Amino acid sequence: MLSESSSFLKGVMLGSIFYALIAMLGHIKIGHGNRMHHHEHHHLQAPNKEEILKISEDERMELSRSFRVYCIILVKPKDVSLWAAVKETWTKHCDKAEFFSSEDVKVFESVNMETNDMWLMMRKAYKYAFDKYSDQYNWFFLARPTTFAIIENLKYFLLKKDPSQPFYIGHTIKSGDLEYVSVEGGIVLSIDSMKRLNSLLNIPEKCPEQGGMIWKLSEDKQLAVCLKYAGVFAENAEDAEGKDVFNTKSVGLFIKEAMSNHPNQVVEGCCSDMAVTFNGLTPNQMHVMMYGVYRLRAFGHTFSDALIFLPPNGSDND
Repeated sequence: MLSESSSFLKGVMLGSIFYALIAMLGHIKIGHGNRMHHHEHHHLQAPNKEEILKISEDERMELSRSFRVYCIILVKPKDVSLWAAVKETWTKHCDKAEFFSSEDVKVFESVNMETNDMWLMMRKAYKYAFDKYSDQYNWFFLARPTTFAIIENLKYFLLKKDPSQPFYIGHTIKSGDLEYVSVEGGIVLSIDSMKRLNSLLNIPEKCPEQGGMIWKLSEDKQLAVCLKYAGVFAENAEDAEGKDVFNTKSVGLFIKEAMSNHPNQVVEGCCSDMAVTFNGLTPNQMHVMMYGVYRLRAFGHTFSDALIFLPPNGSDND
């Protein structure tokens, strides 16, 4: 009996040591020294109209011409119908959009990443974009093919933010000690964050290719881990009312939830007027969104926008 009790206690002690080791390794993997405890999470907001009106008309015109966003869309061959819809709709409003595929697809032009692993695709796409376009674009927007983005709203949101600072923006989620931007709502990196990320891609101790030592992290969590080592932290994008502007759900789902939760305030309880993204759309829903956002007009009604973003040269956008 004494022998059995002794064996049991030894088992408990060994199990405790093993659990502590796993916890420690997990903390080393995801944490970033003590610096993460001193970082205050930011809730970033778009500038208001009064701020924009303080800018001279000449400066506003220059901003509308010079503000450039490069769009990265990660796709796989099974996404071909979504791929077509994204190509025909909102990506025309990017200053440049490129598709990064897991393999060559004859139907559409893309950059072949030669891997099915989403984290490897993401990091390779970021490296490609930085190496080729770091001197041409200050903002880099990454999305999945189920995402619909309103690029003009993105530009407006970023208008007063300095791309030479380390911005990492979108819809933030907290997972343990790690706060990350969900890829489902789209991810925005400034050129400074791109530089910092690029400097770590060849340092496996800080930005490994294969994910966690014990468990595999999703690509958006992996990105957050790498960026933490570079001193870049996730920041949630909101409008003046505190509503998210990067959304991980579709408009239809938001309206359904609002009708259930706020039946007397469906519109107010749904979405931000300055929304940048919605996710989980089908190809048909992409085209419906395009119609609602860019083509439908109320005759005789004019919007007094303080700033207009001109389309890229040679663009056939709406």
